[in-house]
Amino acid sequence: MQRPNLIFIMTDTQATNMVGCYCGKAVNTRHIDQLAADGLQFMSAYTTAPVCTPARAGIFTGIYSNQSGPWTNNLAPGSNITTMGRYFRDAGYRTGYIGKWHLDGHDYFGTGTCPEEWDPAYWYDGANYLEELTPEQISLWRNGLNSIEDLREHHLGSSFTWAHRISDKAEHFLDSAAEQAEPFLLVLSYDEPHHPFTCPPEYAERYQDFAYDLGSKAFDTLEGKPEHHKLWAQAMGSPVGSDGQYRHPLYFGCNDYVDDQIGRVIAHLDASTLQNTWVIYTSDHGEMMGAHQLVSKGAAMYDDITRIPLIIRPPKEQSQALRGQQITTPVSHIDILPTLMARAGIPQPPILPGQDMLEQLSKEQRGVMVEFNRYEIEHDSFGGFIPIRCWVTSGYKLVINLLGTDELYDRQADADELTNLIENPEYAAVRDQLHDSLLAYMDQIRDPFRSYQWQLRPWRKDAKAQWMGSFRPRPQDGYAPTVRDYDTGMATRGIKVEKKSQSF
Repeated sequence: MQRPNLIFIMTDTQATNMVGCYCGKAVNTRHIDQLAADGLQFMSAYTTAPVCTPARAGIFTGIYSNQSGPWTNNLAPGSNITTMGRYFRDAGYRTGYIGKWHLDGHDYFGTGTCPEEWDPAYWYDGANYLEELTPEQISLWRNGLNSIEDLREHHLGSSFTWAHRISDKAEHFLDSAAEQAEPFLLVLSYDEPHHPFTCPPEYAERYQDFAYDLGSKAFDTLEGKPEHHKLWAQAMGSPVGSDGQYRHPLYFGCNDYVDDQIGRVIAHLDASTLQNTWVIYTSDHGEMMGAHQLVSKGAAMYDDITRIPLIIRPPKEQSQALRGQQITTPVSHIDILPTLMARAGIPQPPILPGQDMLEQLSKEQRGVMVEFNRYEIEHDSFGGFIPIRCWVTSGYKLVINLLGTDELYDRQADADELTNLIENPEYAAVRDQLHDSLLAYMDQIRDPFRSYQWQLRPWRKDAKAQWMGSFRPRPQDGYAPTVRDYDTGMATRGIKVEKKSQSF
């Protein structure tokens, strides 16, 4: 059987609250909405981390950033970490990556250098885009387009934007792929609707008088919430007034614009001779938009920044059975790589903790983890080191703020996450069960930040400190050498309990 083609599309800073088929708001994401109508729409999909680089690490390495290395922005994966591109290249796939990378440990733009596992003819990170602009255009892109008036004044057309040029290259890749026999994996990574909000003025003009009603989330007093939420709100200030509405024409315009750029690529694919092609769409994280008095993203686990859109459209010629379904089973970015590998028939190595999402469609009891450690290595304007682990099920969300107070939300009764139930005795049993599941998962995946402090929470009266003493070798990824046992120098035979009478 011919192996399928795979197109993986992602945006930046576009949670479910900015996609029409999820939020029901007039944000005009008609092309993404059509993907959902033609495929599987995951209603409880979560990022691995609500910040750019760690989220991308989860997606492209299939391993949580706490293990792969980039546990904050502008850190790179370790040299022994294998990425999506390498798995597929070595399986005989042509691999193309077009757009924002933000995973080389350098900065937001990247280095302009294509990693060896991707086709250099199509590599196009932020540094490559900058190389095509004059110094005046760079200054304009980064600092000169802060209003609709600025966009009008400079007569910017679509061709100026990074998104438009990404779509151009995607069309060229698809045209080339139609003439070749080998299957392909194509990643399209759009920066929009992330700042600096660059789009043709007509897109922003559509939202000049638009107000996004945040509902009760706009009036969260943060009573009973962690202290760092309150500090964040004080430091950055919510842009939402007493009417509870968020206004940002450029953000909404870019959200609309990137949807049209995605639509361009999908239309080009559908008009081509390419068959047996899966399309997967998601975003790395969201934007608080003033909900819970917070802006941007960072050390919080609210759905506004952690619940991301995730849609899988099967090939047009395949069965209709997978089309138009809304899946409530919790899934994660950590599941994306295993799902793509399963479609391509690539064996999943033990090091990847995720699962094929198409095998999880009816498993309502599944839980997924979200992490946060730090926003960025360069500065402290987002609070510094704030280690968090979150466990999400169909019914609840438990948040362990290691250095502060914890949170528990009833996802069904309190979708806006206003009431922290962590000390509510009526929820003690479910809280403790979630806690046990989270601790077990942290242990299973070898979270390097794990320690007994995650267990000893003030509300967990039955918890006891426990010293960790087992040795478990790094799971195989199909590339790294087998771990050698420290005591023997030979290949390890697996788990053993370390009991030493002396140290050296």
